[in-house]
Amino acid sequence: MADQKQRTTRRIKPKKFTIRMKKKLIILFLLIACALTGLIVRIMYIQYVKGATYEKIVLSQQAYDSETIPYRRGDILDSKGTILATSTDVYNLVLDCKVLTSDVGGKQPYLEPTLTALFSCYPELNESEIRQLVADSPNSPYNVLLKKISYEEMNKYASMAADTENHPNLKGVWFEKNYIRTYPYGSLASPVIGFTRSDNVGMLGLESYYDDVLSGTNGRRYGYLNSDNDLEKTVREAVDGDTIVTTIDANLQSIVEKKIKEFCETFENAYREGPAASNIGVLIMNPQNGEVKAMAQYPTFDLTDPWNLDSMYTKEEQEAMSEEEIADARDRLWTNYCVSSTYEPGSTAKPFTVACGLETGVLKGNESYVCDGGESISGHTVRCVNRNGHGTETIRTALMDSCNDALMQMSYRIGAEKFCNYQSIFGFGLRTNIDLPGEARTDSLIYHVEAMKTIDLATNSFGQNFNVTMIQLGGAFSSLVNGGDYYQPHMVSKVLDENGNVIRTIQPVRIKQTISEETSKQLKSYLYDTVSEGTGRYAKVAGYSMGGKTGTAQKSVGGSKDEKNYLVSFIGYFPQEDPQYVIYAVVDEPNAKEQAHSTYAQNLVREILEEALPYLNVYQDEIPAERALTPEETNFYTGLDGVIVPATTATPAEGEQPEGETEGNGDQEAEPDAAGDEDKTQQ
Repeated sequence: MADQKQRTTRRIKPKKFTIRMKKKLIILFLLIACALTGLIVRIMYIQYVKGATYEKIVLSQQAYDSETIPYRRGDILDSKGTILATSTDVYNLVLDCKVLTSDVGGKQPYLEPTLTALFSCYPELNESEIRQLVADSPNSPYNVLLKKISYEEMNKYASMAADTENHPNLKGVWFEKNYIRTYPYGSLASPVIGFTRSDNVGMLGLESYYDDVLSGTNGRRYGYLNSDNDLEKTVREAVDGDTIVTTIDANLQSIVEKKIKEFCETFENAYREGPAASNIGVLIMNPQNGEVKAMAQYPTFDLTDPWNLDSMYTKEEQEAMSEEEIADARDRLWTNYCVSSTYEPGSTAKPFTVACGLETGVLKGNESYVCDGGESISGHTVRCVNRNGHGTETIRTALMDSCNDALMQMSYRIGAEKFCNYQSIFGFGLRTNIDLPGEARTDSLIYHVEAMKTIDLATNSFGQNFNVTMIQLGGAFSSLVNGGDYYQPHMVSKVLDENGNVIRTIQPVRIKQTISEETSKQLKSYLYDTVSEGTGRYAKVAGYSMGGKTGTAQKSVGGSKDEKNYLVSFIGYFPQEDPQYVIYAVVDEPNAKEQAHSTYAQNLVREILEEALPYLNVYQDEIPAERALTPEETNFYTGLDGVIVPATTATPAEGEQPEGETEGNGDQEAEPDAAGDEDKTQQ
């Protein structure tokens, strides 16, 4: 017992490390130290030698949520706030396969519910193709399935995904917001408004001219790693474009375009197979400040599909056209006739010749002239509208009868130097700098004093042998009837920010004084009589005072002396005492056997004004004339009033013959002979 107790209480002595064990521990320590040293060296090597490369690899493997936030292009409004062009929300449907195929507890809970919801909301999707896409690219985060769908279409799926109680497993689908340009009124004022390309850059019209104002700046939503290697997100918001308020009155523009359409429907194929005219342009301005209230034309196009040529050519014709021919056809369709096309104005230029004479004091207003049917200049006979002669004409009756002979005699007294100087004062040969792209240059299309011969002066006096644009003539004519103030024609009055606040007001720009108020008043009295009793009587609306001037310009066809086409026009203003509107209509080569009648343009003006005057709150200011136009007088027009259509056979009324025919080559530079120098003025 005592021995057992002694054994249990004996102290157990620990074993000592042997030399062999110590050697093993030292070797193990050295191995671990070497491994750690090697690892540190390797890390230092990676850090200092290949650190940038590996950093890029790591960053590239991060799941960034980076996307562009598009700006909204500013609207284009009419003068009363009606939207003419706007940007509408659209969405791209994007499928994130990586989220869709996420593994949760060994399963893919989002795959089938999401695909089933997608195919139910968007039956146009190809199910087999999308399932194949998911199978082939399960880690692809960005796959656009549908482009530019509307908010309503987007909301079909978005509303389901938001209902997490009934649809908890809809994941991996999101919508990328964008904008498309829309034009609520289709073809209304299309050459004026213009359109945008697919990249949101403006083409044509105001969209192009004010592109920098309408455009904004894209924003961006992106992620980055902070100093703790955590993914941070930041958003740079988009800056939307500004809105422009135009001077256009959408209702007035609609009236003008409707009347042009009716005109075209009546004249199409009227005399020969083809369109109603080569070109038609109508311009309405406020002469007191240069604002353009309406600018319309034919042919035109639909802003919702500006590349479509169906309005001009059949499908068969388009298929037979080369790419160059198609491009030329589109250029013609997109050309703003009122701004970019030039032509000889005809007798609408006569008021400017008279104004020049009165303003310089060469003409007093009490002169009279003998019209014997024409002038002989340098061996060429320049005819009057009445080949038998008007007899004795005053300045007033010369405008009323549109007498070329009397105007030529006035030009001899005015002289080339004064005439050319006032052409420049009126802006002929110069751009108006209207805020629209593509304004034509006409400086090479008018005579300068050094090159002007007597025959050039004579033909220029009644609007032949030099070129203008509609906006040039309209702006200059406005100064004749408003007291002599030339205002720069313009299309935009204000610029608004995205919240509708006015950030810039574009004030009317008075450029210069063209004539005195006294000359303007005297000229207006002549133009009033021209509409009341002269060649412009077909444009008059009963009960409303107005003045104006007709024009018929002769055009040679391929250099032929015998074959001729005509451009007919009318420019007028109303009311007489305080003109608030100038209206100018041009019909280039009307589809009629007898083209040389300004009545075509006059009746178009009358049709427009009969509907526009009540809308514009212009009240009757004179007693309507008792005599109505006879059927023979209305026969020159092809029936917008529902009358018979004898325009192809009608006989011209007195004073409505071609305004300015020249026998021989009117462009020949030769000094006038004795007959051309003969002064038939009577004091």
